[in-house]
Amino acid sequence: MKKKSIFLGGLLAVSMLLGACNDKEGATSEGEKEPVSSDKPYVAIVSKGFQHQFWQAVKQGAEKAADEFDVKITFEGPETEAQVDKQIEMLRAVLDKKPAAIGFAALDSKASVPLLDEAKEKNIPIVAFDSGVESEIPVATASTDNKAAAALAADKMAEFIGGKGKIALIVQDQTSLTGKGRRDGFKEQIESKYPDIKIVDIQYGDGDHLKSTDLAKAIMQAHPDLKGIFGSNEGSAIGVVNAVQEMNKVGKIVVVGFDSGKQQIDAIKSGLMAGAVTQNPVGIGYETVKAAVASIKGESVEKSIDTGFYWYDKDNIDTDEIKAAIYE
Repeated sequence: MKKKSIFLGGLLAVSMLLGACNDKEGATSEGEKEPVSSDKPYVAIVSKGFQHQFWQAVKQGAEKAADEFDVKITFEGPETEAQVDKQIEMLRAVLDKKPAAIGFAALDSKASVPLLDEAKEKNIPIVAFDSGVESEIPVATASTDNKAAAALAADKMAEFIGGKGKIALIVQDQTSLTGKGRRDGFKEQIESKYPDIKIVDIQYGDGDHLKSTDLAKAIMQAHPDLKGIFGSNEGSAIGVVNAVQEMNKVGKIVVVGFDSGKQQIDAIKSGLMAGAVTQNPVGIGYETVKAAVASIKGESVEKSIDTGFYWYDKDNIDTDEIKAAIYE
C-alpha cells in the first residue's frame, strides 16, 4: 500500500525503508516484482505454485542460499498447480528480464521446452527443481527421487493393509515428471511385490484438496471394500483425509501421503493418516540457487542433485531428523 505524505519526516522514513530493502524480492502468485537494482547476479525462480506450505519451504531454502552466495532472487508461481499456461507466462516474463540464471519447476514437462530453448540461445542457464523437463537444456535438476520415494510409500501401504486388498491413488497430475514419477513408483512397486493388492483406480486432482476430496469420495462409493488410498502430494493427501472423514471411513481406510505441512502432520498425530513421505523442501530451494550460482560462474554442477526423502509417522515424527525435514 502506498501513502502520500506532506511531512518531511514521513518522506524520510519512506526513504530509509526503501534503502533498507534487501535483494530477495519475494513475488507472489499474482506476478513477479521488478528486481531491485543491484550489481548482484539476479536468479529468477519460477515454481509450480505458491499456495502449499511445501513451496513456502522451498522459498526459504532459496533465500538462505541467496544470502550465502550473495545473489538476489525472485520467487513466484501460479495460484494452482493446474495453471500450466499461467506458469508459462511467468517464465516468459522472467526471460524478458534477462536474469543471470533461472530456477524452474515445470508443471508440464513438455510445454516449457520452447522457452528453455530460448533461454539457451541467450546463454541463461536453467536449473530445474522438484520436477524435471523432457529436455537436456537444464544444467541440473534438484529434486527428490520420486519413484523411489513413492515405492517406499507403497511398501508402507502394503504393510498397513496386511499385504492384500483394494487400494487407489489420488495423484496431483499426469503432466509433470513429479506426478508421473510418484504414480509409477507406487504402482510399479505394488504390482511387482504385492500380488494380493489390487489398484482399482487412479485419479488426478491437480494438487487441489477440494477436487481430491471429491475424487476420493467417488472412489470410496464405487468400491465400498476399499482398504487404502495414496495421496501423492500435500493437496492430494489432505483431500483424501477429508474424504475419509466425510464418508465416515476413519479407521476403515488407510491413508498414506506424500509431503508434509501442518495439516498432514496433524492428521498423522491424530491417527487420520498412517504416515507419509516427506521431501527436503528447504534443501531443494537451497540446492537450486547454489547450482544456479555455480552455473553463472561457469563451474560444473551435478546433472542430477538428489535432495533426499524420509518416511515419517506417529512413531518418529518428533525425532530431530524428521523435524528438520517437515515444514509446519
